[in-house]
Amino acid sequence: MTNYVINPPAIASIAVAGSEARFPVRRIFCVGRNYAAHAREMGRDPDREPPFFFTKPADAVVDDQQTVAYPPETNNFHYEAELVLAIGKGGVNIPEEQALEHIWGYAIGNDLTRRDLQLTAREQGRPWDWGKAFDRSAVCGPIHPVSEVGHIEQGAIRLSVNGTVKQDADLKELIWSVPEIVSILSRTMEIKAGDLVYTGTPAGVGPLVPGDVCVIEIAGLGSITTTIGERAVA
Repeated sequence: MTNYVINPPAIASIAVAGSEARFPVRRIFCVGRNYAAHAREMGRDPDREPPFFFTKPADAVVDDQQTVAYPPETNNFHYEAELVLAIGKGGVNIPEEQALEHIWGYAIGNDLTRRDLQLTAREQGRPWDWGKAFDRSAVCGPIHPVSEVGHIEQGAIRLSVNGTVKQDADLKELIWSVPEIVSILSRTMEIKAGDLVYTGTPAGVGPLVPGDVCVIEIAGLGSITTTIGERAVA
């Protein structure tokens, strides 16, 4: 038995649909600007930029139906609806035609973002961590096993705030498809079971304020709800 000098951190995890078991989270990868309209909305050309990734810590995950406090150090806190991949089998240099074999399931995600901090970092050529990788910034609904829902390639992805639709697109509009994302990511580093991949958000990102109720729906995966609480004290 290993003797640690402090108590080891708890293993981060996310619910599994229809089960009391949970999916342990190892790492969180996010694809930047993977819908053409959103890339343009952020001032970038989607036709000329290859995919890129950023990360969030595993313990940033938040289950469905939770209240997330408005985070500190920001005055421009944004939602981003996303399809999430749950990796069940690791690998490196995975061929695109074999990529789907590595996905255990799919979920609905909300890549919460301190947009002002992200944009400042971008303008200064600095990492995005302070804008993206903060506490409770990775909302993730229950993971639906591939064995039950199959592979998700198309279908509506929609986000509303207080009942007003803000994002409305189709998963088939992804610039880089799910198999391409898994394959490209595995060329850079070894992916392993427990990794989550947020696949990018459609156009229509915008601010949240305390009291807002944010609902995201993806065809075949149901919906998730997140309430924004009062500003947190760092």
